[in-house]
Amino acid sequence: MNPAITSATARRILTQLRHDPRTVALLILVPSLLMVLLRFVFNSEQMFNRIAPALLGVFPFLIMFLITSVTTLRERTTGTLERLMTLPTGKLDLLFGYAIAFATIAVVQVVVAAGVSLAWLGLDVAGSVWMLLLIAVLDAVLGMALGLFVSAFAQTEFQAIQFMPVFVLPQFLLCGLFMPRDEMAWLLDWLSHVMPLSYAVEALGRVTTSSTVDGVLVRNLVIMACCALLALVLGAVTLRRRTP
Repeated sequence: MNPAITSATARRILTQLRHDPRTVALLILVPSLLMVLLRFVFNSEQMFNRIAPALLGVFPFLIMFLITSVTTLRERTTGTLERLMTLPTGKLDLLFGYAIAFATIAVVQVVVAAGVSLAWLGLDVAGSVWMLLLIAVLDAVLGMALGLFVSAFAQTEFQAIQFMPVFVLPQFLLCGLFMPRDEMAWLLDWLSHVMPLSYAVEALGRVTTSSTVDGVLVRNLVIMACCALLALVLGAVTLRRRTP
């Protein structure tokens, strides 16, 4: 990897996003608006405190997956990536450049959503707010990394959107948000253990209810980070010198 090329790629993506204010507004504001909607749907601070921390990680995960997969696919199909690959640019330089750019957006997205939830919607967190932000940002970065990876298997933007039910919705259903994972059928419980979103939801639940940073929480953070790194490396493998 070349740090100069990686940072140049990140700056290019951020510059493109800066010239698309509607996309930036959607990326940053949609999770916060969904949290506000959730608060008024429950109309109960107790219910909101029970489910909101998990969704504080799930919403950025979903949105970053969708936006990243579509944006990266557009660069693949328009030949931008093919032209970049003719330069002395490594695959990891490109992928990590994309990752840094979208991770920057993810940080702003999560900070705004968490700030609205904590300061206005009455979200109560027993643990560290900084740990809550770290987990939510890791979750958004994980969604971004998976979006970069699956963009290699789609040929149109509509196909990229269709991957969301395959890669995202099963994780959403099995992550323990609706039912404790250990109360599911053995097959569903096993599947939930190989899905990274399950570890994010568990980590967010621990931060909400306890101020202790235990081994399980650290394990969950490591698994999330490793899954995001693995998705980026696999995404680099899918890059070719010639696009189809």
